[in-house]
Parts: sequence; C-alpha cells; structure tokens
Amino acid sequence: MNLPDKFFLTDDAAGRNTYLQMMTATAQAVADSMNHPQAYAGMPPYELRKLLACKDLLPENGMGFEAVLQELSEKVLPNLVRPMSTGYMAHLHSPALLESIAAEIVIATFNQSMDSWDQAPAATEIEVGVINFLCRLYGYGENADGVFTSGGSQSNLSGLLLARDWYCNEKLHWDVKKYGLPENFRKFRIYCSEVSHFSMEKSSHLMGMGYDAVVKVPVNSAMQMDCGKLRELIAADIAAGNLPFCVAATVGTTDFGSIDPLDEARKICDEFGLWLHADAAYGSGVILSEKYAGKVAGLSGCDSITVDFHKMFLLPISCSASLIRDKRYFEALTLHADYLNREEDEEDGYINLVNKSMQTTRRFDALKVWISFLMRGRKGWSDMITRCIDNAAYFYDCLRRTPEVEVITAPEISSVVFRLLPSPGSGEDADTLNKRIRRELLHHRGVVIGQTVCKGNVCLKFTLLNPLQSPEKLDELLQLILSLK
Repeated sequence: MNLPDKFFLTDDAAGRNTYLQMMTATAQAVADSMNHPQAYAGMPPYELRKLLACKDLLPENGMGFEAVLQELSEKVLPNLVRPMSTGYMAHLHSPALLESIAAEIVIATFNQSMDSWDQAPAATEIEVGVINFLCRLYGYGENADGVFTSGGSQSNLSGLLLARDWYCNEKLHWDVKKYGLPENFRKFRIYCSEVSHFSMEKSSHLMGMGYDAVVKVPVNSAMQMDCGKLRELIAADIAAGNLPFCVAATVGTTDFGSIDPLDEARKICDEFGLWLHADAAYGSGVILSEKYAGKVAGLSGCDSITVDFHKMFLLPISCSASLIRDKRYFEALTLHADYLNREEDEEDGYINLVNKSMQTTRRFDALKVWISFLMRGRKGWSDMITRCIDNAAYFYDCLRRTPEVEVITAPEISSVVFRLLPSPGSGEDADTLNKRIRRELLHHRGVVIGQTVCKGNVCLKFTLLNPLQSPEKLDELLQLILSLK
C-alpha cells in the first residue's frame, strides 16, 4: 500500500511546511474570489446543480490538492452567498469577524472534542470561563451554568427539556430520566407567541409531547406576546385539567426582531409556578450595546436563556450556548460512562462537559467568543451592535416617508419588514410584485434580501447584521428597489 507522506500537521518540518502551503493557498483562493461587492453573483439553481454534479466523487486515484483547489476556485467560491456584503440582508445570517475565522483554523487543526477533559484540556477550561462570564453578563448569580451547543434550535430544546424535567421532579414528583414520561404527559403545555421560532414545536415533538402541547399566544401590533392573553390561556388550561409547565418568551423574533415583555412573563410564571425560558438567539447580542442593553434587561429573570453567537455576535456558524439560572437542573443530562466521564476524575478536578450537554462530541466553539471578546473589548462590541440597531431605525424612518411602501412595525432590534404597493393600473398585485422584486435583486443585482408573510401578505425583509452598512447604502438600496417597480 502506497500512502502519501503527509496526512496531518505534525512536529516534523515537512509536515509544518505542507500545512502552511495548503492553508496559504486556500486563503489566497478565498481572497482572490472577493473581487466584487455583490452578495450573490452566482448561477440560478438549475444551472448551478448541473455545474456541481459530480460523476465520480471518489475516483480511483485522487486528483491531488492543487487540482481540487482549482475546482473549488472555479466552481464553488463564485457561487457562494456572501454574508459579508452589505447587500446581504436576507436572514439572521451574519458576516464572520476576521479574528473568529482565525479561531476556526485553530479549532479545525487541533480538533478538540469537548466531551471530556482529557480530549480538550485548555479548551474545557476556556469554555467554562466563557460560560461563567456569560452568566454574569446576563445577570445570573453564582449558581448559574451553561454549555455550548450547535445552535439556537438545540439550545431551545435543552431549555425546554430541563423545564419539563424540573416540572416533573418538583411538581409531579416523577423522575422522567428513570421512568420516562408520566401517564398524563399529553396534558403538558408550553406557551410561546404566534410568531415564535418553529423550534418550539420541533422540540415538543422530540420530547415526545407533540405539536399540540405548544400553545400559541396572540401578539400585539408590535409583534410581542400579549401577556393578558397568556394569563387567560394558562388559566383556561389549568381549569381544563392540563399541565402548563413553561413559557418560552422570544427576545428577537426571526422576522420582526420583536421582544416579548419578559418582566410581565416572569410575574405570570411566578403566579402559576411555571419555568420561563428565553429564546434570545437573535436578541442576546443587544446586551453588549451600551445604548440599547436595557431592551433585554429582563433576561436576568429567566430560568434559561438561548444565546446565539452566529447571529448578532458576528461569529461563524455554528456557535450557540444554553444558560440556566440554577445549575442543579443540568443533572437531567448527566450520565456517567466508565470510558468517558468517570466520577473519580471529577472528584480530582477534571471537568467533563458532557455531563451537561445533549451532544457528546462537540467543537471548541467557545474559542471564537474568547478571541473576539478579548480583541474587540466592550467598546468595540457596543459600537458594532449599536450601529446595526441604529441602521434599522434609520431605514424604518425612510420607509415611513415613502408612499409606495407599507411598513409592518417599528423595529426593536435590527430587522425591518415592509412591502411595496403596486402602482395604480399596473395590473400586478402586491404579492406578485414583492416576490418578483426579491428574485430580480437576487439574480440580477447581486442583492439578497428576505421574504416572509405577515397577515397573509407577502413582505420583504431587511435583517441588518452588518456594521459596515450605512445610511447612504440603505438609501441607495431603497432607490434600487423602487426603480424595479
């Protein structure tokens, strides 16, 4: 068997040289591809599918790195969407800070596995330190804890699962971990707003309760949970013999960036004995804005918080965390294995993070937070996040003064939802007009914006997560959109 000399970065000079050559060549190819400002300049779907169709993904003899890099440069890089462009505003999908991309190189090269200390010594200690800092940042006390996850959906699942097990243990005196769901599990109820993230229903399904356990609470004109209706729904469920155990408030809804009234929700949860979870996947970044941090001050009163760093924190996908106010409840996820997280090791100070994680193998994503926080500092972060929120407020004001546009609601964070109104006699209805303009921007103007539906109407959406965006560029984009009517 004839194997190539170099597989990995090792301590020999030749291995280090090969690593540097491959990393440098790849970085050069990426940098060379950034030769225009468009958010997307690639092919439409059928053409792209044909281009990337691979007749033999595993050839008898490999092509070698240079040939594969050439394929990557010619076929893949030109057809990637570019979240770093100020013309990209479609989703909660941010540009990646340069230092966090450098962190990704370290993460991938050393390939630490975050389940046990002996697989990730320094990485474990850094994640613990970052989690402790985050708990303090969001106003939690000394008994709080958290863990990094794959994203907001998993963080929400973790929060809701801990809430369910807390309720079963504390209220029903039933150990789900040992016995499974109690016989009356079909009566369990979770409450969230009607514009909350779909991971609430998905989590309920994965927890064995089904979509019907999720009660959607109406929202007000600002797209926030109506807490008066929340109280009524909980009281009605209790009267009907159901078992409410959790309110899942949203701090930054996916479409509107709206923030549910956390203080009111906390009072209602205390009144009825419920867990309060905060899906702050979007809005968690607001805490770092000196100007706007007060918008999310109520997070300190929540029992669990979902934090996403690959949204407003501008870090590469994936990077999220699940925080809880009382670390005792992570016990629901703890199971000891002789080969992995031995109890005698923990007694001697070896921290095995698998004890509080839904995953076993995990990436060292905390490094991205550690590097970017240290590099930018409080002021740097405050400036970046404040600018994004200021840009949304500016664009909203521009839209309000534009007769051809209907704006849905004032932004609380950095998302603006609106729709264009057709010109009289154009013969084109508003839904068709807005769909057409989004496609025109995507495939002919290199601009990627979002599309959603509000009250049955197709709307367009700007999700402003790029601090390089400016009022001047937003003015230009608005004029471009109006010109396409």
